[in-house]
Amino acid sequence: MTIVTSLTLISHSLGAFLPIDSVFSTQGIMVMLLAAYALAMWMFLTSAPKVHTVMVSDLEVARQFYEGLLQLNVADIPLHYYYNYEQTLGTAGVDPLYMSATSSATTTTNFRGSEGLWYQLKKNTQLHIISGASYGTKNRQRHVCFDHDCLEEILMRVQSRRLKYKIRRNKPLNFLVKDIEERVIEMAEVKN
Repeated sequence: MTIVTSLTLISHSLGAFLPIDSVFSTQGIMVMLLAAYALAMWMFLTSAPKVHTVMVSDLEVARQFYEGLLQLNVADIPLHYYYNYEQTLGTAGVDPLYMSATSSATTTTNFRGSEGLWYQLKKNTQLHIISGASYGTKNRQRHVCFDHDCLEEILMRVQSRRLKYKIRRNKPLNFLVKDIEERVIEMAEVKN
């Protein structure tokens, strides 16, 4: 008897907070669907890889450097880049010094997530290589990045491969490295 009374009290107290008839109403179903959608979006966005973008002078030289010397694995394009995520980054804040002198207005407006090269830098971190950087002094290849952590990861990879390099500056990070054909590549961090 006391067990039945206890269950009745529990069901009445739960019913006060969560009435069954309102859960299965149109409004209740909509709230549950919105909550499920929010959970799915949160899971999608938290599982998406972090992407670092590097602008380079020449995509073919960059391919030889990242695949050949640094031995980075080619990565699949993350799903969120199919939905024009990178267009929200914009290029309005890019200093003209870092853009190619021969680039036209179409170079800055044609950024699509699928263009360029994609590499797996770490487990949940990818490297997106795009063209658009100007050549450096003495016609050096130039790789420009806005993210200090990205360039540190590349520098650690250069050091682990025992490649010739020279750190020119720590803040913002700037270093030189030689590729297979003894071309000097300048890796430069751009301060926002």
